[in-house]
Amino acid sequence: MSWPGSGPGSGPGSGPGSGPGSGASSEAWCGPGSDATFAGAATRLAGLAALALGWRPDDFWRATPAELAAPGAALAPDRPRPPDAALRARLQEMFPDG
Repeated sequence: MSWPGSGPGSGPGSGPGSGPGSGASSEAWCGPGSDATFAGAATRLAGLAALALGWRPDDFWRATPAELAAPGAALAPDRPRPPDAALRARLQEMFPDG
């Protein structure tokens, strides 16, 4: 079984909005030679799930978004809280841009 999005016509620049004049650059999104389409992102995530979790393609495609997020949340450090209004005001005073 092959990974979805890995067949002919699924390479870099093959997705909607990636044609000439679209302003879309797969290199800007994902690095040199990467595919910035949904299929490319899903294929990379499926590969990570296979390596990190031992999931087969069918396991990945049947998983809910919550099931996909849970292992990452369990392994990731706690996120810092966003800046509150007082900190934002102080930063705006320190770094005026307008």
